[in-house]
Amino acid sequence: MSFPSRSGLLPGLLLVLILLRAVLPSLGAQPSSPAPQAGGMQAGAPEPAAAAVAAAAPASGERTLTTALEVLSLSAQRAGSRIPVRITGVVTAAEPSWRGQFFVQDSSSGVFVENLSPHQPAVGDLVELSGVSHPGAFAPIIGSPVWKKIGTAPLPAPKAVSIDSLEAGLEDSQRIQISGIVRRVSWENRMLVADLAVSRYRLLVYTQSPPLGSPQSLVGARVTVRGTAATDYNMTLRHLTSVAVYVPRPEDFIVEEIEKASPFDEPPVRLTDVAQYRRSSDPAKRIHVSGTLILQRPGEDLFVQDGTGGLRIRSSDTLRLQPGEAVEAVGFLEFEGHLPLLQDAVVRRGTGAARPPAVRGTRMTEVLKGLHHADLVTLRGRLLDRSHRSFRRDVGDMRGERSTWLIQGEGLSFTMEHESEAPDPLLEAIPVGSLIEASGACFSEAGRDGKLKSLTLLVAGPASVRVLEYPSWFTPARMLGILIVVVLVLSIVAAWSITVSRKNSALRVLMHEREQARQELQQAHDTLEQKVRERTDQLKVEISARKASELQFKAVLAERTRLARDLHDSLEQTLTGISLQLDTSAKLFAQSPENAHHHLQLARNWIRQSQVELHRSIWDLRSRELEQFDLANALRQSARHVFEGTEIRMEMETVGKDRPLPEVVEENVLRIAQEALTNVIKHAKATQVWICLEFTPTQLTLRVRDNGVGGIRLEVPSPGDNHFGLLGMSERAKRLTGRFHIDSVEGRGTQILVEVPLEPAAEPPPPSPELHS
Repeated sequence: MSFPSRSGLLPGLLLVLILLRAVLPSLGAQPSSPAPQAGGMQAGAPEPAAAAVAAAAPASGERTLTTALEVLSLSAQRAGSRIPVRITGVVTAAEPSWRGQFFVQDSSSGVFVENLSPHQPAVGDLVELSGVSHPGAFAPIIGSPVWKKIGTAPLPAPKAVSIDSLEAGLEDSQRIQISGIVRRVSWENRMLVADLAVSRYRLLVYTQSPPLGSPQSLVGARVTVRGTAATDYNMTLRHLTSVAVYVPRPEDFIVEEIEKASPFDEPPVRLTDVAQYRRSSDPAKRIHVSGTLILQRPGEDLFVQDGTGGLRIRSSDTLRLQPGEAVEAVGFLEFEGHLPLLQDAVVRRGTGAARPPAVRGTRMTEVLKGLHHADLVTLRGRLLDRSHRSFRRDVGDMRGERSTWLIQGEGLSFTMEHESEAPDPLLEAIPVGSLIEASGACFSEAGRDGKLKSLTLLVAGPASVRVLEYPSWFTPARMLGILIVVVLVLSIVAAWSITVSRKNSALRVLMHEREQARQELQQAHDTLEQKVRERTDQLKVEISARKASELQFKAVLAERTRLARDLHDSLEQTLTGISLQLDTSAKLFAQSPENAHHHLQLARNWIRQSQVELHRSIWDLRSRELEQFDLANALRQSARHVFEGTEIRMEMETVGKDRPLPEVVEENVLRIAQEALTNVIKHAKATQVWICLEFTPTQLTLRVRDNGVGGIRLEVPSPGDNHFGLLGMSERAKRLTGRFHIDSVEGRGTQILVEVPLEPAAEPPPPSPELHS
């Protein structure tokens, strides 16, 4: 489970609950407000979550949970179904900064109650509460509580737990007991925070008032605490991040043993003996060391050395010291990276006079063996690169820039670091590639065998760095500059060469053009007569085109005249004949129905023939096929449309080289072919049709042949005949000054032959002969 605040609260929800309490006073002396969503604890100061969901009705049909253990035993998904809860227990923790939330424990277990309300029970109150289950942010909790105090009761007996079980979150919300050594004390939100070391873990303990007079007197004391375990967590992942214990009463913070005397009063331990075997050493007791300050990183650590060696001391003290000052420190011995470290140290100035720290003789072989950790050493190497990064420490709100240099030493690459408010201009002026000598604190990391794994040299400032050799003039940067200059020069030379080459090319082109113009002039003079002939032929072609255009215009006028004549001579006469036949049929119907029927049949024939004539007149206005294809393809497309849906097979052949034809020729030849194919369907009773379109230089020939009944004659049809189209085809052929011939033998089929004369195609002029001087 997670710690307060464990949910948010929608605006206005608290006001609604206050109104409910006003109208329902029988619910108890201090009813609580609902808090259905789990929140989190930060740095021991529980705060309400940023948002909440209005309390909903408990799940219907669910059995009411009556113990805290039943609530904790729910899965997160099951707890989210808002199962009713009703328990009676003792309040084990309830801080004023929690805004009404509290822990309660019955005989089975403890559980957190998300009571977001201005009313909060006190520690030791015996309360009856009802609510619903909620998954919380780590473990199930009780949400939407309604509680009332029914008395007071002793706090439940604490459960002695192991630190492993506590750090695993298994004791969340339980009243527990655990012992450890106080490493640090501080104040947070008017609460004393003791940093307790238990085995290899660190545990924060919160209490209202110190059990001793001075909180700092608790440092190094062995204590036993009894309180309620709470967790900090990642709300999104529901992961445990840390554990804290809230001690509600001073008597629950038991000091078992305190330091008998101040460690500063004991003789200091030589720095080289700190990690060595000492019969009287106790890891739970602080040790006293002294030495000369090499380097300090305020709020984080400092490095000191004496005549025997060096030591890194980690301390959050903000006391500012200068290199060379005598310092004393007491702290707990720990190991980091298999090297000794004085942890949680208290630092103060020593009594000795300040003097520059002595640089110990440094051999690279000794450094590689890890023999100079935390010593003031001098190393040489070539500067390869450097970078900058901002840093900030919470202690004292310290911030600045950390410069990191990559150094290539003798058989070892290491980094050099310097911290300041801004990058030091003197250090930044040292060019990359320089051979430098630097003195600083040797911050190393060793393996299990004690051999060096990494090395960082921490320098105090520019005075600790000396340039032994500046880089060669031919540095990578300068080489890059030279390369750029060379590239620019070569580019200029190349551009000048290209310009000269272009001018020479232009001169050669000009001379060639002049020579070519002279030759062309000579050729034009020598071939003038041929040019005249070519122009004469061109004029002939233009005259022919003009004649064709005039012919086309006359054809359009003739077509309009023909259409008017056709409509007048055929359609009007046909309608007159139909009228006469209908009148005759009406007169004879009463006397002779058979004769009347004969006249009706004649009227039907006239109507059918008029439909054909009207359809032909519409088609003759413009051929859609000729707009998309040439004559041969238009004829093939039209034939497919005519015979579509019939059992007549069609074969078409084109002989000779297809050539463009005047529009009037293409239009009339296509209409003749369409009419011939229509007659085949209507009258020939044929099963096969052959179409041949033959092109010659002077003539276009169309043949349409079928295997039908034959016997068709070219004459003026009677009203009962259906051969009006033959005369139309003949007239179209005559309009083109062509010949129309029909060969129809009964029982042998019919062949229609159309021959149209054409003007010879204009031949392209022969190429002009080349003249040679």
